[in-house]
Amino acid sequence: MKFRNHLIALAACAALGAHAQTVRIANQGDALSMDPHSLNESLQLSVTGNVYEPLVGRAKDLSLAPALATSWKQTSPTVWRFELRKGVKFHDGKPFTADDVVFSLRRADNDCCDFSGVVSSIKEVRKVNDFAVDIETKAPFPILPDQLSTTYIMSKAWCEENQATKPVDRRKGVENAASFRANGTGPFRLRERQPDVRTTFVRNGNYWGTIDGNVQEVIFTPIGNDATRVAALLSGQVDVMEPVPLQDVERINSSPNGKVLLGPELRTIFLGMDQSRSELQYSNVKGKNPFKDKRVRQAFYQAIDIEGIKRTVMRGASRPTALLVGPGVNGFQADMDKRYPYDAEAAKKLLADAGYPQGFEVTMNCPNDRYVNDARICQAVAANLSRIGVKINLAAETKGSYFPKVLRRDTSFYMLGWTPTTYDAHNALDALTRCVDDKQGHGRFNLGSYCNPELDKLTVAMQGETDKAKRNELIRQAFRIHHDDVGHIPLHQQSLAWATSKKISLVQLADNSMPFKWISVAK
Repeated sequence: MKFRNHLIALAACAALGAHAQTVRIANQGDALSMDPHSLNESLQLSVTGNVYEPLVGRAKDLSLAPALATSWKQTSPTVWRFELRKGVKFHDGKPFTADDVVFSLRRADNDCCDFSGVVSSIKEVRKVNDFAVDIETKAPFPILPDQLSTTYIMSKAWCEENQATKPVDRRKGVENAASFRANGTGPFRLRERQPDVRTTFVRNGNYWGTIDGNVQEVIFTPIGNDATRVAALLSGQVDVMEPVPLQDVERINSSPNGKVLLGPELRTIFLGMDQSRSELQYSNVKGKNPFKDKRVRQAFYQAIDIEGIKRTVMRGASRPTALLVGPGVNGFQADMDKRYPYDAEAAKKLLADAGYPQGFEVTMNCPNDRYVNDARICQAVAANLSRIGVKINLAAETKGSYFPKVLRRDTSFYMLGWTPTTYDAHNALDALTRCVDDKQGHGRFNLGSYCNPELDKLTVAMQGETDKAKRNELIRQAFRIHHDDVGHIPLHQQSLAWATSKKISLVQLADNSMPFKWISVAK
């Protein structure tokens, strides 16, 4: 009944907004909040990035491009000067100035939420004049402009007027005005927000920049069921959908109205394990934590038939990996991208040597509406692990409940995907492998609390290293330590699979973001 109601709602939207410049987009999940600083999650950043803007944005080839800053330069090893764009207005008509930049970067640096890690390198933000700011970093940080490309600028006055001067913690279910309302400078305005039902955006007629597409209205609808999402596209009730179930690619391409866009994605899917608690939660093991033993972590790794997952679950649309970053990310080490071999017998021996000859039982947390075939991958992993005596109790759930749980580190074994927002390996290492320091924002997404101080030293060193060869060597050493520790279990880089009606043209970016300003509808 829920999915039928989705189709009824979509049909109603089609009737109301059937003019050629309305685009209806369906995704398997929804943005959890309209607050751009509340959650560092790619779908949320993609959606809110149509309403809000950063100082430095991305072009169609993902290179850095001026956004609310027209230029930037280092004035000293630790100070960057950003010249701001003049004549920009927020959607409520208030002018954009340096005060909004200072406010927004300070607002993002709140240890309640995920963006504190993104801005943790910043020591101070200073207003030079109404249209210039200096950002001082704690140490030389040559990739600061890249780091800021998804840190969106909010209106200081609007946040103060609406009691939203701080982001709120979605992990605790807390909301404020910025959770369901929005006031940015971007090419689209938020018109209506119905969480998990429908969000409507309209073109900003006072936008400072060029909008290449002709779209006037975007209706974004979450449809979690794969078959319902495909049916909505093929029947013309939506114009764009993602992700495409891989088994339906040929069906959509052979239909009279649909086409599939396939491309590589920068995101790496991996598994993490609780390596912190003295007793493993959600397990039949009492008094100790098996994941503290590298042999157990490596046993899990070697029990996973990643090529089988690629063949049967991903239908070839994945690239197995041994690293937390893939091709296209600066610092990717192609010659190091060699996985521990799939070997169930070796995995059994490792478990036995660690004191678990009969295996053990543990719960695995997994989303079922965030990554391509996420729940099916977890089911395959569970089946693989059963062959070495490990019983997985799979807890697959919608990302709306999944992320709040795992972000509290209330998990023993979990799946996560990561796209470095800077397109640089440092971002992944700092967020995923640094020893957890929530106050400083390091290791914010290190949900199993893996920790190696030597790796941390390398991550800090690469942050300020300006010599490319030396920096690359620091990255190599860090990845070597992580691989030898089996800090996480990398799985693969998934492929992007979007589908559109044949009247739609858009730009598919490898970071899986979808700028509405580049979507056009044939008239």
